[in-house]
Amino acid sequence: MKRIIINADDFGYSRGVNHGIIDAHTEGLLTSTTLMTNMPAAGHAFELGHANKNLGIGVHLTLTCGRPLLDTHHTLVDPRGDFKKNSNYQGKFHIDQEELYQEWKAQIEKFLGSGLTPTHLDSHHHVNALEPMLPVFKELANEYRLPVRNNFEEAATEFTTTGYFQYEPDILLADNDKVYETFGSAETVEIMCHPAYIDKSLMGGSTYVMPRLEELDALTDERIRKKMMDDARFELITYGDLSKGV
Repeated sequence: MKRIIINADDFGYSRGVNHGIIDAHTEGLLTSTTLMTNMPAAGHAFELGHANKNLGIGVHLTLTCGRPLLDTHHTLVDPRGDFKKNSNYQGKFHIDQEELYQEWKAQIEKFLGSGLTPTHLDSHHHVNALEPMLPVFKELANEYRLPVRNNFEEAATEFTTTGYFQYEPDILLADNDKVYETFGSAETVEIMCHPAYIDKSLMGGSTYVMPRLEELDALTDERIRKKMMDDARFELITYGDLSKGV
C-alpha cells in the first residue's frame, strides 16, 4: 500500500489561494497544506484552519516572498525591508544563519500562537535544502520535533518524513498502475501541489499563476478523486498520521 500525503504549498499567500486550498480539501483529494505565516492572508488561513479540522497544516518557512516578521535583519532583506527574491540564492550568496534562525523561529511561533498545531515543516521555493540554510532548518525541526518534507539531496534519516517526494501533481492524472509504479518501493509519499483561485495578489506577486487553476481542477475532479479513493493500494493521510505511524 502507498500512503499518500497530497500537500498544497502557500496557504496564507492570499485569500484566493486560501479558498482554493480549502476547496481542494473539502471537495477533492487534498489532505495537507503548509502555511506562510508572514504573508498578508495568514490570519485568514488560520481561521480556515480552525474551521477545517481534518486538514493537516504545517509551516511553510519563507525567505523569498513578502516581508519578514522581524525587522532586525540585514542579510535577508533588500533596501525596502522585503525578503530578497529567489534569484538571489542562485550561485554564491551570503546569509547570517542566526538571522535566519530567529526569523524562521518567529514564523513557527506565530503559527503556534494561532492555536493550531503544526504537522510538519517545509519551505517556500525549497530554500531549506540549500547548504547554508539546511543546518538552520534541521535545528528547528529538531527543536520543535516536527516531521519534514523529503526534498533533500541525501536522505534525512534523523527525521520523520516520507519515502518519496513527488514534485509534479499531474501524476494524479495518470492511470493508477502508473501512479503506483512511479513511487517504486516507497510506502509513504508526498505529492506537492499549488491549487488556488486567481486573485490580484497572486497575479501581481507570483510567477506561478495559471497552473494553479489546473491543479485545483484536477484535485476536485470527481473521476480522479474516485479512481484514487476506490483503489485499495492507496491511502490518503496527513503528516500528522505519518508521525503517529497510523
